[in-house]
Amino acid sequence: MMRRIRAFGAFWYGFVVGDDWRVAVGVGVALALTYVLSLTTAAPTWWIVIVAVGALLVFSLRRATRRRP
Repeated sequence: MMRRIRAFGAFWYGFVVGDDWRVAVGVGVALALTYVLSLTTAAPTWWIVIVAVGALLVFSLRRATRRRP
């Protein structure tokens, strides 16, 4: 039973975190920020996640393609 639980956890870790844990943390922060702002303000907050995902994509691609001396 423990082997199956570990395999299940390893699958979800690999699926959510993948290659770059920074992107997973960034998306989590964007979702939390969207939630908190939606509770405290009447302004629409749906755009925060879209902007964050775009910025994280640029950040991730820049890190992946930079030249190393």
